[in-house]
Amino acid sequence: MRRALICGVAAVFLVAAVAVGAGAWMFFRHPLAVYAWMNRRELTRVGLVKARADSPVGPQTYWYSPDDSRKASRARVAFLHGAGDQAGTWADAARALHPDYSLLVIDLPGHGDSAPASGPLPIATVLAGVSAVLDRETTDAPVTLVGHSLGAWIASLYAVAHPSRVSRLVLVNGGPLRGDRDDLTLMPANRAEAARILAQLTDPGSAQMPGFVLDDIVREARSGGIARLSMAAGTMGAHLLDGRLALLTTPVDLLWGESDRVMSPGYARRLASQLPAARLTMIPRCGHVPQQECGARFIAALKQVLAARPPARQAPRE
Repeated sequence: MRRALICGVAAVFLVAAVAVGAGAWMFFRHPLAVYAWMNRRELTRVGLVKARADSPVGPQTYWYSPDDSRKASRARVAFLHGAGDQAGTWADAARALHPDYSLLVIDLPGHGDSAPASGPLPIATVLAGVSAVLDRETTDAPVTLVGHSLGAWIASLYAVAHPSRVSRLVLVNGGPLRGDRDDLTLMPANRAEAARILAQLTDPGSAQMPGFVLDDIVREARSGGIARLSMAAGTMGAHLLDGRLALLTTPVDLLWGESDRVMSPGYARRLASQLPAARLTMIPRCGHVPQQECGARFIAALKQVLAARPPARQAPRE
């Protein structure tokens, strides 16, 4: 019996060692996927429920606060992530806000588990999938949309199309105007190019990414969401709001990592100057993805913005 016990314990340790080894291999080979998986699990641990919604572009995945937490006193906040990302990027923000708000966290079409799984991703496709989820989940009251980068663009377009369904916007390092950095590509061909791009996206004081992460960024760039959006780049101009920002009558808070050199503070100020009702809040020592790079400061700023009155409408410029 003692021998059987020893063999059993040895087998357990062997299985554990194999599992750890496989996990370590997965982490070093696909760190972005592992990180995304961990953050997506955290959304459920926060207390959100995973769901699917039909849409014209296929089933869409999202997380929401369960019905028993949808009280009249809780405002509804929906989160839209950026290109090449997924809903788990908001895990820390969801944990911080879930006690006080009813949340909706969406995988954009072609990202995470949301359809379509392959092919080009025109902005119209992304907007159609997001609209289907918002139309299904926000019928009872207007929603606050928090959008990052591409998600900020999509949030703006949805608010223009459905102004009565959106109470306010929080645009994080993104918006519906043409960008200023045509000289940059977000699809690096090698580790050195990935490092150069990240240097533009992050604060100089932030930790540098290790080589195996840079390699995974290069792999993801070949077939991920950014590459698929680029396939439809020729159709994007029709969805920009340059010269038409007066259409966006919803109050807008711009929450900006001021170290971002892709969507720079200058871009944010250009947005703020043209929007009918806007307020700009800078987050120091943060880059393009503040919810990840400097989570605690981003959450504090987001809470402050949501607790404040929406920005007032500006007097028309002569």
